Formats: sequence, structure tokens, C-alpha cells
Amino acid sequence: MRLLKKKTAAGLLLLLSLYTAAQVNQPLYPDSLFSTYYHQRVSLFSNLPQTKDDIIFLGNSITDGGEWNEMFADLKIKNRGISGDITAGVLNRLHEIYSRKPAKVFLLIGTNDLARNIAPDSVAKNIFRIASLLKEKSPQTRLFIQSILPVNGQFGKFTGHTAKRQQIQETNQLLRKYADQLGYTYTDIHTGLSDNEGKLSSQYTNDGLHLTGPGYIKWKEIIQSFVYDYPALLPFPSRVQWANNRVALNRFKILITENPSLKNETRLLQQLFAKNKASLLLAASPTGTGFIRIQSVKDIDNPEGYRLIVSPDSIRVEAATNAGVFYAIQTLTQLVSGGQVQCAAISDSPAFPIRGFMVDVGRNFQSIKQLKQQIDIMAAYKLNVFHFHLTEDIAWRLQSKRYPQLTAARNMLRNPGKYYTIAAMKELIAYCRERHITLIPEIDMPGHSAAFTRAMGVDMQQEKGLQICKNILRELCRELDPPYIHIGGDEVKITNKNFLPEITALLRSLGKKVIAWDPGGNVPAGTWLQLWNGNTTTKENFPAIDSRHLYLNHFDPLDGVTATFNHQVCDVAAGSDSKQGAILCNWPDRKVNNEEDLITMNAVYPVMLTFAERCWKGGGWKNYLSDIGQPGTERFNAFSEFENRLLEHQSRYFTSLPFPYTRQSNIEWKLIGPFNNQGNTAMSFEPESPSFPDTVNLAHYQSVFGGTIWLRHFWHPMIQSHLVNAPDSSTYYAIRKIWSTGSGYKDCWIDFNNLSRSTATDSPPAGAWDDKGSAVWVNGTKLQAPEWKRAGQQGNAESPLVDEGYAYRKPAKIYFNKGWNTVLIKAPVGSFKGSDWQNPVKWMFTMMPANQQ
Repeated sequence: MRLLKKKTAAGLLLLLSLYTAAQVNQPLYPDSLFSTYYHQRVSLFSNLPQTKDDIIFLGNSITDGGEWNEMFADLKIKNRGISGDITAGVLNRLHEIYSRKPAKVFLLIGTNDLARNIAPDSVAKNIFRIASLLKEKSPQTRLFIQSILPVNGQFGKFTGHTAKRQQIQETNQLLRKYADQLGYTYTDIHTGLSDNEGKLSSQYTNDGLHLTGPGYIKWKEIIQSFVYDYPALLPFPSRVQWANNRVALNRFKILITENPSLKNETRLLQQLFAKNKASLLLAASPTGTGFIRIQSVKDIDNPEGYRLIVSPDSIRVEAATNAGVFYAIQTLTQLVSGGQVQCAAISDSPAFPIRGFMVDVGRNFQSIKQLKQQIDIMAAYKLNVFHFHLTEDIAWRLQSKRYPQLTAARNMLRNPGKYYTIAAMKELIAYCRERHITLIPEIDMPGHSAAFTRAMGVDMQQEKGLQICKNILRELCRELDPPYIHIGGDEVKITNKNFLPEITALLRSLGKKVIAWDPGGNVPAGTWLQLWNGNTTTKENFPAIDSRHLYLNHFDPLDGVTATFNHQVCDVAAGSDSKQGAILCNWPDRKVNNEEDLITMNAVYPVMLTFAERCWKGGGWKNYLSDIGQPGTERFNAFSEFENRLLEHQSRYFTSLPFPYTRQSNIEWKLIGPFNNQGNTAMSFEPESPSFPDTVNLAHYQSVFGGTIWLRHFWHPMIQSHLVNAPDSSTYYAIRKIWSTGSGYKDCWIDFNNLSRSTATDSPPAGAWDDKGSAVWVNGTKLQAPEWKRAGQQGNAESPLVDEGYAYRKPAKIYFNKGWNTVLIKAPVGSFKGSDWQNPVKWMFTMMPANQQ
């Protein structure tokens, strides 16, 4: 099936024939086609000496006007811009570029073509031909195709150019869309140089087309990480000033610190050096160069803030507290690669004081080893609260010396006999403390307490039960002395109105800060409230911690990263005394076969890293957005940039750990619909006909982007979906094309109903993807659903999930042809009302190659 309107498709078919040919020919054009200045510049370029590993800026007058080697202070950077040049001109002189075998080429071309009324698809076709030719002649060269810059007509100049705003956008969309297939990196400089109306900002131009000095500096800021492959820092610091050099780590021999309490931090530095085959000796004062110095300073207001300055002569860490030093070391660790450290000056501090992660071990026990693994990753990404949910209806997991029956195996419904001794808790608390993480134990009361009732023979809200709870808390405080205690208080009918106030008063008398869930019971003012329902908001005199729509057990892995990236903590950009931060929660109510499933099935690590970025940096857009937005928007571009860093961390640090995530910002679907199926999801409509794409212009249909597409979220309308108002009893189709460099089978993720790990949802029926009649075709061949291990079984919380989600079953093996492959999705829904609350209607789909970077 052809998916583009015929005019565009015809031009791109020529591109594909060029791209897949055994050899791409260098085109030659008549000299008369180009200006005298063009020939002057080409003549000069041809007579300059050949150098190795150049970084070449290639383009028209906008590139020509930049003093690139001075801007970057790097003689390896060469300017190959020619004023007035067009795509044909670049093709005509490309031999001078690829004959040098440069390390990188940054291409910006096309605005002059559009001014000559050349169509966007023709401009894109020529740029793709440039990419193909460069790849053929210099395969080691990395090509970065930059978006055509915005224009602005307010200056009354270059009217032939400034009238082409729409054509510029169309060309940029094509350049972005085919980047992966054609092997170049698309870099969006259009957005960063635009004003709120999408025009070239007047602060960067004085003629509406060309850039002034500030415009070039902005351009440099946007692309500098591509020029030098700076390390992917995560979470990204508040301020970074990159230098262009890297230094061997073993250049630094001496570690100087004036603070004897930094033994843990000095040990971490020595371990970092040892991993890179270098060593550090402790000394009292610097001698010459090649040293690391840790200094306590008073001019950093945030207690977790730091400054890190890495230069060829020294590494300096400045912070007001040990925590600040610790976080500087985490950033330094990310600056080190291959025995070298990237030079930079970094000033950094978190937006929110509480950045936490919660595990529920009441329902599913986790070993100390697995808990420490998660704590290590928390520390590496600057999370500082470990919320430990220890008690549940299923089991009570915290030892009480006074009431040993609480942890008796007979009183546990899962993992009988598995609990945490006081000694193990002290070990965990110390492990957290070394990493500047506060462990907050949660004893959920008076709800979620069936295990307590079984063990003690009394309800918590009875007077005897209340006294036992007080004794348990006194023992906990005496044995562990945590600064915070979480008392739960949620999902229970309060029959004793004095229960929560008395518990809170007791803990305050023992010097503890008290946290409770909201919505929840009647806790007194001053209690910290952890928000868990999407409709709740912060309250005066109740400091807030945000966990709304931050439940891993309900996220699809791809959607989890997207929604968490969009999330605005406590509805503000940065924290305050009343809005303390957020805690990411893992609530897998359903029983698991093994503890590793708790990590894999809930995509803990990719979402945790995204959460760390959002809590440290602050900002965000809206709490309940499940999409990545549209290309060219600030939100989409921010997500795409973050995704690049996330994937680099995946490849650097998570090769041996479960990390179910793959690039999704490059995925575009065309949605066709709605078609009224009258409640009959088996009905077929025109998009299933092979002739349909030949008779309909798909450009008229809505484009949506991302790996998981929500037509209607199961928490609609609280959570915004890709469609604003999708009608009931309707069918949508989605089409996209996937490029394959060769024919063969590829691993793919496919899903139409990503089951939450909390509800006891029924397994998919045998022979079907779901119970809605969803379907998928590749190149006209309908794909068979998996052979489910538990096909058609009724949901049961005690029956573990095994293959119901794409992230934890073997990927589907799909045959792809060489070149373009057409994927067609059918996504019908008969009713938005599920059979019961355990089976919510999830109108969604995922279909993408797995493990694409």
C-alpha cells in the first residue's frame, strides 16, 4: 500500500531507488547554474589542505555567516557555507566534502530552494540524495541535517523567503520523519530560534532571514552537544558550561579535602578512579596540578546543591553539605568514559527537596539484595527518599519483638515467613544513609490491616487495637529512630475518629514527622499529605508530596516514561515549604512468580530515571498527559532531547538490568476514523481494503506520535489521550511505514491492552490480541496473536501474569521486506464500560520494532 499522496510518493520513490542502489552517482550541473561567488568559494575550498577528523558546517549564506571555529574555539571545525547556495549546489560540490572523510557534517540547506518555488518534497528529495551520497562515499562520516530556520516578514526584506513559512514546516517534517531510515541525525534548530508565533525571533535577526550575533550563539547552544558528543547527564544540571576537551582521569593523582566527615564520599571517588585504572592519594594541600579538591562553601543556598569544575589541571567540588558533595560525585561519574573525563563547569541544585521511590513489600516480598539494587540506582540519579510500605492485608513484613505473631508465617497469605528483621532494617537504613537517602517506613493504619487483625485478633480501631498500634510505633521509633513515619490512613471507613489524631500526637511527641495518604482519614494539620488520587490538590497547613498518576503498576512502559516526563510535581515548577516534592510508587497488587518481575513488568528503571529528571529539574507541562506532543513544539523537542539521554544511559549502565524501553519519538501514526461500528467490533471498514490508500489523501488525517497510542485512556477524562473526544462504539485505524535496510524477521512489541499489575484482569482470549477485535497487518498480511499461556482465564490476583504484556513476553517475530513496510492497525471499541472494575476498557495500541536506539 502507498501511504503518501501520489506526488510526494513519486518523489520519494526516486530517493529510495538511490538509497538502495549499489552505488550513488555524483551529479554534475552546468557552471552557469551557479553564481560567481559560488565558484570563488568552491575554488578556495578545493585548494585548502586536507585535514583529518574535521567537523564541517555545510550550507548557504546562513552557514557562511558563522565564524564556526572561533565560536567553538576549535580549528577542526570548517565552514563550507556559500551565500545563495541551493540543494543542487551542495550536490554539485559534495565531492570536496566526502573526499576529506570528515568526522561530522552539519548541513543546513533548502530555504533558497523554497524561495524559488521548489516544492518541499523536491527539496527534501535533494537533501536525502545528499545524505545518500555522503553515506556511500564516506560511510564513517556522521551527518547531522539541521532543520531549515524560521523566517520573519516584519522587516519587509527577502519577501520571497519569508512567505514560505508553511513550506519550511513541511520540509522540516519530511527531514525529521525519514532521519532514522536514511541514517542521519535530525537536529531541530527551528524551534529554538522561533518566537511564540513560530517566526524567526526578532532578538536573533535584523532582516527576517539571516542571523545576528545572538542568533549564532543560540544556534551554537542548540547543537553543541551534537558537535562534541558531550556526556548525557541525567538528571540534567541547572547550569552547564561545556569545554571542548577531555582529560585522562589518571592525570589527577591527589585528593584534597578539609572535611573529615567526607570519608564515604572520598571512598566513592577512589572507587571511581579504580574502575578506570587510576588511583587517588589523600593529601592535605594541593601541589602543582593534577588534583581533586573538595571544599565546603557557604554561598550555595540549597543544601543539596553543588559546583563541579573539571579542567585539565584540576577537579574542584564545592558544596555546603556532604549531600551536595555526593551529588557532585554522581555527576562526575557520568562525565567519565573510557578513562577520560569531560571538562565542564557545572552549577546545580534540585528543584524539589523530596524525590522519592516507594516499594510495596507487603503484597510481594523483595530480598535485601534487590532492594539494594534499586537503592543504588536511586542514589546514582539523586533520589533521596526510600518509602518502604511494610504492612498490608496480605502480610505484615516488619519484625516486632513485642508482638512476634505479626510476622508468623501462618498469618501471611503470600511469601509466608518472609519479613524484615530489626537487624535487616538497620542495615537498609544505614545503606540508604551512606547514599544520602532517607528511609521512611510505612505502617498502614487503620486500613490495609487484615494481617494485623489475623495476628492480633482485634481490629486496629478498637481501643485494644489502638494501644497495640501505639506500642508498635514506640518500638519502631526506639529500635530504628527514623525521622519520618508514614501512617497510611487511606481506603478505610473511620469508625474511631480519635485513632489517627492519637497516633499522630504520639509520633510527634517522639519527635517524628508524620506522613499520611490523601485522600485518607482525619489527620490533624501539620501532617504531611502524600497525594495519590488524580483529583486531589494541595491543602493549606498540610505539606504535600505528589504521587498522583505516579503508579508504576498502572503504566504501560512507554506511556510511563511519557506521562512522568510531562508530570508537573505538585502543579508547580519548583518546590516550597508547602509543596515538598514527589514519590514514584510501585504497587503491584497482583502476585508475581519471582521478585525480578516486580522490576521488569513495571518498567521500574526507565520510569525512575525519567522521574529523577523531572523532580531534580522541576518544570513539566501537565500531570495527566499521555502523549509526547507534536514535532516542533517545545514539549516534543524537550522529550526527544531527554529520550536521547535516557537511551544513552540505558546502553551505558543498564545492559545487565531490565530496562524495557526503546525510542518512540520517531514514530508517527496516521489515525483514520472514527467509523461507527454500532457496538459490533468485528465490522470492517474502508481502510482494510487494499485500494483505500490509493484513493484517499492521508495528509488530511491526524498525525499522532509515540510508541503507545491512547485513543481513550482508561482514566478518561482525568488523563488526556491522543484523541480529545473519541466516540463510543467506533473503530479507528492507524497507518505507519517502517523502513528496513534488509529483508528478514524483526523483533516487535505489539499490544492492545497493557494489563495493570494491580487489577485481576482477565487474560486475552485464545487466538485474539484482546476482547475488542483489534488487529494488525504488515504489508497486507494479518498477524496472528500470541499463543497465550493463560488464554481466556478469568482474572485472579493470586494468578501471576506471565506473558500478557509486551515488555515481559518474547517479542513478536515479524517479517519485513527490504525498504518500506506498511503497518495497519485496527483498533475498535464496542463500549467504554468494562465488564467490572477489574477489567477497565483500555483503548490503546503499541506496535514498534523492539530495541531500537
